[in-house]
Amino acid sequence: MRLDAGVAARGLFFGLLLALLCAWAGELAAQGQGTLTEAERNRLYDEVAREYQAFEKTTRILKRVVKVARPAVVHIEVNRSGTVVRGMPEETGSGAIVLLDEKYYVLTNRHLVRRATPAQINVRLADGRELKPSAVWTDPATDVATLAIDGPQLHYLRIGDSDQLEIGEFVVAIGSPFGLNHSVTWGIISARGRRDLQLSSTEINYQNFLQTDASINPGNSGGPLVNLRGELIGINTAIASIGGRNEGIGFSIPVNMVMFVAEQLIESGTVVRGYLGVWLDRDFGANDAVELGIEPGGARVRRVTERSPAADADLRVGDVIISIDGTKIDDDAHLINRVSLTPVGTTVPLLVFRDGEKITIDVKIGDRGDYER
Repeated sequence: MRLDAGVAARGLFFGLLLALLCAWAGELAAQGQGTLTEAERNRLYDEVAREYQAFEKTTRILKRVVKVARPAVVHIEVNRSGTVVRGMPEETGSGAIVLLDEKYYVLTNRHLVRRATPAQINVRLADGRELKPSAVWTDPATDVATLAIDGPQLHYLRIGDSDQLEIGEFVVAIGSPFGLNHSVTWGIISARGRRDLQLSSTEINYQNFLQTDASINPGNSGGPLVNLRGELIGINTAIASIGGRNEGIGFSIPVNMVMFVAEQLIESGTVVRGYLGVWLDRDFGANDAVELGIEPGGARVRRVTERSPAADADLRVGDVIISIDGTKIDDDAHLINRVSLTPVGTTVPLLVFRDGEKITIDVKIGDRGDYER
């Protein structure tokens, strides 16, 4: 299994490292620390060099990922007042360059550049060059921002598929923690689908974070999370950190959600989200599902909005939505995310548990904006 392989690979890496250090420590203890002759030290150096070969395959791929990804990472400085105090900008963070329709864009966090004009934003490339974005688009509901940039010899990240990530996969985070440009940390995907985080911004309504143990501190915000193929699979956000500092738990917005937002912002300046028209029971949990005789998960309908897509499809109070378009639903927040990412006007099947049996209901997804105006 890929999960076991990912965890095992990390365990092997540290296991070998621990064994090497213990062996070296034992050798030093036997010799008496500080009493080694130069010949004995040289012999130990030779042994370390030979044993290091066991690590080379793991470290080689990490080095290559960093080498290919780092040039596409930018440092972002924001000065809304136009005045730099003691050489320090008001906000600093990171971003990742991508190529869309033969044009370059920087993906970053909205909280970093909110209420800033292009003239107030400075984008510093890995080679030291500085650029001003020609346009800035933001989405408060996901904390995603997109900056349009242009210049010669720009490097960009290939875009991966965050839906294919598995827990235990190695990832690399690149950013500018505490102003230290293009710093690199690495870890694994610790969890997926974190949706109930207590964030410092109440505007972020759509949560589906990747969790990683790669360090994400202030300044890493907006920087990329990449897989071992060097592909962008997330945009890191320190806004989800406890107290704004690293606690061994970092969070990243999955790239599929980022691209859903970014592509619409670039095309129209706004984000259109799917709408179903149901109020959900937040107290419905795994035990409730099992008591009904279905697998843990799903979202139970508490109310149906009149003249909504749900009403037109005859969804009813008490229905438990088990899946949407073949994707199993974990909970109410998961359903909200899946619906929001479904193209407006698309007809999708819902697997619903009603009155002791499973039925399929087709529903045509509406435009959330039509029901919020």
